[in-house]
Amino acid sequence: MTGKETVRIAAVGDLHCTKNSHGVLQALLSPVTDLADVLVLCGDLCDYGTIEEAHVLAKELTLSVNIPIVAVLGNHDYESGQAEEIKRILADAGVTVLDGEACEIHGIGFAGIKGFCGGFGRCTLGAWGEEATKAFVREAVSEVLKLEGALARLRTDQRIAVLHYAPIVGTVLGEPMDIYAFLGTSRLEEPLMRYPVTAVFHGHAHKGSPEGKTLNGVPVYNVAMPLLRRLYPDQPAFKILELPVHPNLEPPAMSSQQIHQAAQ
Repeated sequence: MTGKETVRIAAVGDLHCTKNSHGVLQALLSPVTDLADVLVLCGDLCDYGTIEEAHVLAKELTLSVNIPIVAVLGNHDYESGQAEEIKRILADAGVTVLDGEACEIHGIGFAGIKGFCGGFGRCTLGAWGEEATKAFVREAVSEVLKLEGALARLRTDQRIAVLHYAPIVGTVLGEPMDIYAFLGTSRLEEPLMRYPVTAVFHGHAHKGSPEGKTLNGVPVYNVAMPLLRRLYPDQPAFKILELPVHPNLEPPAMSSQQIHQAAQ
């Protein structure tokens, strides 16, 4: 717990750290320590998901950030099949990497997953036909269950969901419609409405929209660094959200029936 009345959360995703990123991320992230109490990283931390990139990233974070860091991995972090080693390297550097887990920092609860794709609303891919299609959908459902389990474990007044893939179509608007299905899935929205959530951060949609809302009004922020740098070139490359540690009211939750009715 903390004696703070408010906690400032800085969030950014899609750092895409390469083996040549020495010193580059330090300049981008160094302001965060003075502006926030917690840094949230929303996946695609590395570019090709290599151990070499992870070591560069860990050093950049160690040298530039002096506040707690919470992170999830993204699809790029899995590219080289070394995601578990990347998690270990970041953990050794003091980063809390979430993959279906939850944690509490300064009285704020964080639940994190990578997420997955599959489309939104009526265009969501169904588990029908070839086994490959069913396996694809099972991956999305597995991520949903991990997020649900993480949210269920939180007991804090304020709860933040951290993802890489988008849970709503609203924050991918601006991307080519042809790739919407690969940027996220509304399946990820379901646990965000079953459990009280204060806000959601994600990345992945570099050309999407910065803000949207779930069906029950929870704010969703797309914090992909390329998006933030393009829209706000004169500001630090992260989203700042300031929250009271002990609010009087929780965000509204919806029952499964209400979720189904809202989606019609």
